[in-house]
Amino acid sequence: MNICVCVKQIPDPNSPAKLGEGHRLVRDGVELVMDPGDEYGVEEGLQLAEKTGGKVTVLSMGPERANEAIRKALSMGAESGILVTDPALAGSDSLGTARALAAAVRERGFDLIICGTESTDGSTGNVPPQVAELLGLPHLSFAKKLEVEGNTIKVQRQTPDGYVMIEAQTPCVVTVTGGINEPRYPTLKGIMGAKSKTVDNLDLAGLGLDAATVGGDGALVWVESVQPAPERQAGEVIQDEGQSGDRVAALLTELKVL
Repeated sequence: MNICVCVKQIPDPNSPAKLGEGHRLVRDGVELVMDPGDEYGVEEGLQLAEKTGGKVTVLSMGPERANEAIRKALSMGAESGILVTDPALAGSDSLGTARALAAAVRERGFDLIICGTESTDGSTGNVPPQVAELLGLPHLSFAKKLEVEGNTIKVQRQTPDGYVMIEAQTPCVVTVTGGINEPRYPTLKGIMGAKSKTVDNLDLAGLGLDAATVGGDGALVWVESVQPAPERQAGEVIQDEGQSGDRVAALLTELKVL
């Protein structure tokens, strides 16, 4: 099975986030890491490859420095990487990102595309379904368990009430949750071996994309303004003098609980 796992390099979520020009996250001069949610996608891809005798290719979009995230996935055991990088991609919204990733997937051809449910920095959750739509592929989301039977992908889709079983034929796009597995730690041998693995760079010209459809110029969504979250207001303290039940009932009625 030929598996593609999409990963993203983001500012370390354990550090305070900073916004710069255009209300974009500052990525210069801060610690950058592979999105923690993507580690589950890499691990799931590796486990499936081991079971099916397949291979894992890691795909990312970003500046040259995003190679660091790809190299981490390679040190975990992925076979090769693809970095979509071009100055014209700066400022891409989720659709622009999806267009670039979908073009890379289309060029190589994969049986299965695995993604995290959403990036930790953007948290839109839009990119995986947009990639699936652009490629005309089924999208199986929030997988807490994934199985392969021939050309059929079966997942337990996590829901607020438990899970449902859904399936689709390959090729397809699957998003995995954090509870699907326990990502492995890169070994010293894996880290050293990752240095010799191939990472191909693709630009817009190589993907046949128009710069007007990606980047800041092609973005359909952008941030107009940012305001601090309002401070939490002090609550009401009700002294029980025999009438507190009436006040509680009135408050619940105001909140339309009753």
